[in-house]
Amino acid sequence: MTLVLMLIGLIALILINVPIAIALASVAVVAMVATGGVDLLPNVALVMYDGATKFPLLAIPMFILAGAIMNSSGISRRLIAFASALLGFIRGGLAMVNIAASMFFAEISGSAVADVAALGSILIPAMKRKGYPTPFAAAVTSSSATIAVIIPPSIPMILYAVMSDSSVVQLFVAGIIPGIIGGVGMMAVSYWFARRCNYPVEEIFQLRRLWVTFKDAAWAFLLPFIILGGIFGGIVTATEGAGLAVVAALVIGGVIYRELDWRHLHDAIIEGGVQTAVVMLLVAASALVGVYLTEQQVPQKLAATILSLTENRYAVLALLNVFFLVIGLFLHSAAAIILVVPIVMPLVHAVGIDPVHFGLVVTLNLGIGQQTPPVASVLITACAVAKANIWDVSKVNIYFIGVIAAVLLLVTYVPIVPMALVELFYR
Repeated sequence: MTLVLMLIGLIALILINVPIAIALASVAVVAMVATGGVDLLPNVALVMYDGATKFPLLAIPMFILAGAIMNSSGISRRLIAFASALLGFIRGGLAMVNIAASMFFAEISGSAVADVAALGSILIPAMKRKGYPTPFAAAVTSSSATIAVIIPPSIPMILYAVMSDSSVVQLFVAGIIPGIIGGVGMMAVSYWFARRCNYPVEEIFQLRRLWVTFKDAAWAFLLPFIILGGIFGGIVTATEGAGLAVVAALVIGGVIYRELDWRHLHDAIIEGGVQTAVVMLLVAASALVGVYLTEQQVPQKLAATILSLTENRYAVLALLNVFFLVIGLFLHSAAAIILVVPIVMPLVHAVGIDPVHFGLVVTLNLGIGQQTPPVASVLITACAVAKANIWDVSKVNIYFIGVIAAVLLLVTYVPIVPMALVELFYR
């Protein structure tokens, strides 16, 4: 009953446009005072501070900053040029370029919204000039940004790891195969659209141009090898790898390419600071909710209720899939992870679901939420960049959401898909 009342209060505040972080904190404080009295109020600041100062969370502002620097220093443009030379000869090739660029860019920024804002401003106008319909261009950009975020590094995965006490590195490794499958699936859908609607071929394949663009982007290709190689090789932690990403982006963009000036660096720092503030305020507010729910034993009661209905692992996964799909419609992915994951983890452990496997299930579910109104943070960003109507884009985007849903089902019920590399390297 407590959880239901808190959810009703939270949704009511969100519907009147109270920021999610403020709504979370307000609901938690009211619940604490109602059950424990005003003597608990001095602990509010301490709990929020402690919740927002966990070491792995330092990776979030670093990856955001690295992505902003990458976009400001010509690195994104070089990557797009190479992808265009490689795939532009295929009908609908520019859509595939969009998907490939998103998958690569997400390896640096870890943020779907940053991906759309950075690459969409370049690729959506280019697709429109080549004759692609605006809704299709926006849908491809939006959905590919979401599927790319399960490829490491991923800010939602970092948040999940902190909330579930899981390994960030193992989560990153688990996302590689599903991310590639999703990207290839979206390319197949793009090709089907291109054949059906006679979308243009961008250019003929030229080996010389491919080589020229490869050489121009060669330093940019080193970024994922430096970052992910260091993390997976055990040389640096995920948090240290995020700092390494910033240094590498600064050196490649500012020293080697010489396209990063002080104005662009200033803008990148401001952008990173604003995005980080939003996420960290959510984390701090959620700490209050987590402490209250733990003291009231809500997670344990929820687990007991579901276990009284079924103890079958796959039935529980089906219930949790539906639950996270619904939550994703109304909450941003960061807020949903921070609020809900600590509640359901006792249930996950009770039925023997691997926390790393479950992390991929959660991330994909909330990725679908990024594409479906009313919240649809990534879709709305893509529509704003494309200057397109959200409902027109959604009619096209439903096919790409189908790809994400197919990957979700594959990950949920064929655990070897996400866990194969984890088992190979870490267990």
